[in-house]
Amino acid sequence: MNLLLQPFEFEFMRGALAACVALSFGAAPIGVFMLLRRMSLMGDAISHAILPGAALGYLVSGMSLGAMTLGGVTAGVAVALLAGVVARRSTLREDASLAAFYLISLAIGVLLVSVKSRNVDLLHVLFGSVLSLDRDALVLIGGIATTSLFGLALLYRPLVMECADPDFMRQAGGPGALAHLGFLLLAVLNLVAGFHALGTLMAVGVMVLPAATARLLCERLDTMLAVAVGTALLGSVGGLLASYQLDVPAGPSVVLSLGVLYMLVLSFSTLRRPRRAVADIPA
Repeated sequence: MNLLLQPFEFEFMRGALAACVALSFGAAPIGVFMLLRRMSLMGDAISHAILPGAALGYLVSGMSLGAMTLGGVTAGVAVALLAGVVARRSTLREDASLAAFYLISLAIGVLLVSVKSRNVDLLHVLFGSVLSLDRDALVLIGGIATTSLFGLALLYRPLVMECADPDFMRQAGGPGALAHLGFLLLAVLNLVAGFHALGTLMAVGVMVLPAATARLLCERLDTMLAVAVGTALLGSVGGLLASYQLDVPAGPSVVLSLGVLYMLVLSFSTLRRPRRAVADIPA
């Protein structure tokens, strides 16, 4: 019990725990819908694409939380929309256009940060600083998680319908397009929250890995959402404890802990019966 509780006597560990709890409730459900909509790699691309916007905010205002958040959200939404436009007006598919934009964005962002920063600041941007989050950052991450949960509640029906029968939603129009845009905005917001805690290179980890683990374990969507949140919480706590006890960086430790849970579940998944198609998943 001392090994489990003693690390959280320190304020920086409690702050990291609060950030991870908020990310678990906000990002993990988004990751489930990304997985079911076959958009997992898109989340990774957008997480890299927010870097130039955050870097511009950094150049203007230094390590200002508001400036970097606004810049990151703007860049992420812009890249997602540009990729969609290119996919509709050229022979490239959306995943290919996203890959091109995210590589360009990542290179621009690293160059912009390097213009003004030292290596320690660049590492802070790329790998996060979950152990040094201040009160404003925690309020921001918690606010994004709350917004994400309310947003998913509003968009739940059209998102489920699109996962089950995307062709019908495209033909029906109406709420389908609006739900897609709203979902992209929620995804970008959660990636920006993850960026502040885990950095741009690993922000998508707390979104995709718990969702993939839940997909291996569950068939019902409601159960999948709950298991994804629980997996994210368990992996986050385990990663923070491992970081403290082994004196290793906290962000990579959290993501690696989530990866270990995924690998453990994956190793036993062959004993289960074959998976059903996404369209057969009960809502």
